[in-house]
Amino acid sequence: MKKNVVISGAGGVLCTEIASFYAALGYNVALLDINENSVLAIAEALNKKGYSAKGYKANVLDKESLEAAYEAIKKDFGCCDLLINGAGGNSPKASTDIEFHSEHQDGKKSFFELEKAGVDFVFNLNFMGTFLTTQVFSKDMADKEKGNIINISSMNAFCPLTKIPAYSGAKAAISNFTQWLAVYFAGSGIRVNAIAPGFFATNQNKTLLYNEDGSLTPRSHKILSKTPMGRFGTPKELLGTLEWLTDDDKSGFVTGIVVPIDGGFSAYSGV
Repeated sequence: MKKNVVISGAGGVLCTEIASFYAALGYNVALLDINENSVLAIAEALNKKGYSAKGYKANVLDKESLEAAYEAIKKDFGCCDLLINGAGGNSPKASTDIEFHSEHQDGKKSFFELEKAGVDFVFNLNFMGTFLTTQVFSKDMADKEKGNIINISSMNAFCPLTKIPAYSGAKAAISNFTQWLAVYFAGSGIRVNAIAPGFFATNQNKTLLYNEDGSLTPRSHKILSKTPMGRFGTPKELLGTLEWLTDDDKSGFVTGIVVPIDGGFSAYSGV
């Protein structure tokens, strides 16, 4: 019998790659995203290849929306066996323009100009989006005492980047929540782990990494100088770790860990 994977944030570059990977492994793939057209198109492309996929509109900050998606997925495919919490992101409204307060000048947004609404949105999107989605889709796992949950943490959880306090704090919360949930479900047959991607060139961060002419931004040069492998990651380089974490034969005694996939970024002090 086919297993079912539910992927939130499935319209993003990394999660689209992840969806294709699990479809090729033989899973029924349920793609969740607030952008319905995006996941419908991805599902259509996967089905044309002979895989089994379907897209669903869902807002990870709205439990009723998630529950409606849950009911539809259960009707189409059955219970969720694997949940990948991929929804997340940052916003300029939760980011400063400067790295250090000593750089402050008129027209540049400092820590003191950050508005609560922007910080709330980014923190909630990353943490509460994972929390609520897990509440909805792990119930069946708990009932049958079998399941697997993968959260998406970040390098920011290990050491926060400048300018993005809400995103960094939320990803640190994801790592902590991963450990908490792993302990909570340890006697219930559910394993919970996370991956922490380093720096990948995606649509989400292209303005962070590249200038309009395609050259690297100053921030990119800083990132690469702290990445011993000296390059950005490619989405395919997440897949081996995910396959290992979701294979009960290969990682059945592994729960509560956060795996960096970062070209050595988190190991390097800069010296």
